[in-house]
Amino acid sequence: MTRTELTFSSDQAEAWDTITEALRGAGVDLVEGQLLPASDGKSSVMAVIGKAGSGKTMLLAELTRALRDAGVDLVSGDWEGRKRKDRRTLAILAPTNKAASVLRNQGVPATTIHRIIYTPVYDPQYEKVAEWLAGQGERPSIEGLTDLALDRAWASYQVNSSVPAALAAAGLRGSDFITGWKRREEPLDIGFVDESSMLDERQFEDLKEIFPTLLLFGDPAQLPPVQGNGSMVFDTLPAPRKLVLHRIHRQEADNPILDLAHALGDPALEFHDFEAMIADAAARDARVVVAQRVEADLMARSPVLVWRNVTRIRLIHAFRAAFDAPEDELLEGEPLVCDGIELPMKHRKKRLDLEARGLIKGAQVIYLGPGKRPGFSRLHVIGAEDPQVGAACIIKIEHEGDAEPFIPFAARMGATFVHGAAVTIHKAQGSQWDTVQVFAPDIFAASRMGRVEAGQPLWKRLAYVAITRAERELRWVVRNRLSRPSAPLTVEDLRAGPMAMQLQEEEP
Repeated sequence: MTRTELTFSSDQAEAWDTITEALRGAGVDLVEGQLLPASDGKSSVMAVIGKAGSGKTMLLAELTRALRDAGVDLVSGDWEGRKRKDRRTLAILAPTNKAASVLRNQGVPATTIHRIIYTPVYDPQYEKVAEWLAGQGERPSIEGLTDLALDRAWASYQVNSSVPAALAAAGLRGSDFITGWKRREEPLDIGFVDESSMLDERQFEDLKEIFPTLLLFGDPAQLPPVQGNGSMVFDTLPAPRKLVLHRIHRQEADNPILDLAHALGDPALEFHDFEAMIADAAARDARVVVAQRVEADLMARSPVLVWRNVTRIRLIHAFRAAFDAPEDELLEGEPLVCDGIELPMKHRKKRLDLEARGLIKGAQVIYLGPGKRPGFSRLHVIGAEDPQVGAACIIKIEHEGDAEPFIPFAARMGATFVHGAAVTIHKAQGSQWDTVQVFAPDIFAASRMGRVEAGQPLWKRLAYVAITRAERELRWVVRNRLSRPSAPLTVEDLRAGPMAMQLQEEEP
C-alpha cells in the first residue's frame, strides 16, 4: 500500500482524488509521478476547508511532497531560476510571516503572498551562485567570496533550501545580491494558500492572475477579513469546488484545547456553559489553565488576545509599567506590531525592500534597540527567514479615547508600529504560540452584545480563533489583573545564529 493509503482518512482521500484530477489539468500526474504536456490553459480554483485539527495541513504537506517527487519546481519568492518550457512550478503561500513560519516549522517550505507577487532582481554575479545552489549551474568563482564562504552557502542551502539564507551564511547582506524588486510579470502554475480565511478580494484576484491552478486551505469557523464584506473568499465557490474535511485527526492525541474549540459548534452552548467546560478541562489537564491574572512575562513573546481596543491599550500600558519602561523610549525586548509603511511613491523600491524583509502590515516584531541614526531601530521580525533588520521607524504608543498616540521617537518616514504586548483576536489569525493568554472578560462582553456573524454568535467565533492559537497551553484569564514580571526584558534569545551578524540599516 502507498503512504497516502496508510495515512489518509476517507475525507482526505476523497479530497486527494479530486485535487489529483485538477492537477492533471495543470500538467502534473501524481498517480504516475510525472510531468505532462502543457494543459489547455483553463483556470481552476478549489478550496479545502475544515476546522482546526481536521487534517488540512497534513494534506497540504503530502500534496507538496508528491508534487516535488513528480518533478515540480518549488518557487519560494526568494529566487526562481531559469524558465523552461517543460517546467511546472508550485508556491506554498500564507498571508503573514508568522503563518508562513508555522508551516515551515512543520516542514512545508512556505513564503508570504507578498513575496510571490513581487520578485527579487539579483546582481548577475550572485545569480550564478544561486543557480549553482539550485543545481542549475557549475560552482562559480566570485571575487570576494572564498571557497570556505561558498561551502557555508552550500551547507546552508542543503538545510533551508533558501538562496538568501545561504548567501547570508556566506557573509553577504541582502543589499549585496538583491538590486531591487519588480511585480511579477509571468504567471506560475500551481499555488497553495494556507489560512485563506484571511484573504481579501484584492489578494484573491492577484493570486488568480498568477496561478491558473489555485488551491485554498481555510477554516470556515475563523473570523472574516476586517476590511471585507463579512464572508471569506472560498464562500463564493460552488459546492463541488469546496472539499470539506470532517474528521478531527488531532483528537486522537486527546487534545483538550481542540475539544473546547469544537464544543463551540453546539448551537445551544451559552457563554457560562463554555466557561464551565473550561474549568472542567483545567481540573483534568494541565494544558488548560483558568488564570486569575495575565502573566507579564509571557506578553513579551506571546501577546494577550483581546477583542476590544480599549482592553488592548490598557494591557499594553500595564505591561510597560510592570517592566518600568520609560515614557520617552522603548526597552530592548518590547514587542511591536507593524501597522504599515509610510513612504511616498518615489520611494516605492524601498517600500518593496522593507516588505520583502517581512515588514508587512500585521507583522510581529521585537525591538532590539536604537539604530545608528535618529529615528532608526534594530528589529527582529518574528517568523521571517532573515529576521533581523534595521529600519527607519515611526513607533506609536496609543492612549485611550481620542488622545493622540505618544511617539517616543520617529523618522520622517518609514515603517510604522504599534505596541504588541496585546493584540486583537482578528490580528492574531494565522499565528500560533506555545502558550496563549485569552482575556475572557472581552469574550463575555461580546456574548452580552448578542452579535451574530455568518450565522454564528460573534463570541463563539472570537473564542474559537483565540483558543486555537495555542499550540500547547491555553490560559483563560478571568480577572483584570497583571502579574509582576519575574525578570527584566531580554533579547538574548534572539541574538543567536548567523543572521544576527547580517543586521543592516535600511534607509528611505
